[in-house]
Amino acid sequence: MSPTFGKCYDPNGATYGIPTFPWRFAPDGYATRRQLRARGLRPGGQPVAAQVMRRCRGRKSGVLVAYLYRVDRAKPVRPMTPAKRVALDRAMAARRWCPACRTDAGYCIPTSLGMCVSCAYPDEQCAA
Repeated sequence: MSPTFGKCYDPNGATYGIPTFPWRFAPDGYATRRQLRARGLRPGGQPVAAQVMRRCRGRKSGVLVAYLYRVDRAKPVRPMTPAKRVALDRAMAARRWCPACRTDAGYCIPTSLGMCVSCAYPDEQCAA
């Protein structure tokens, strides 16, 4: 067993307090939030049941952790209400609206620019 694998393998939870598995070695019946969402489920208030870990040189702690939830305790995703849909449409429209030229850019404006590309770089416009 490799040293990295051994540090991440704690199925009883003695070291980290919850069962810990190496990356891609979690047993069936556990899923991350994204995996639950892909199945049309949500954690539904249940506590974290386990975690998966792997080495990551880019992180200060040196490890990357993903929390796992029990699939059998997950609940279905709440349906989208008309009010939520209206709020989401308005939020997305606000992200497309350019404050400089006051038009709908047709795409989400980059936050780094704060305005549409044609307003941010007016000199670089070329004739079609």
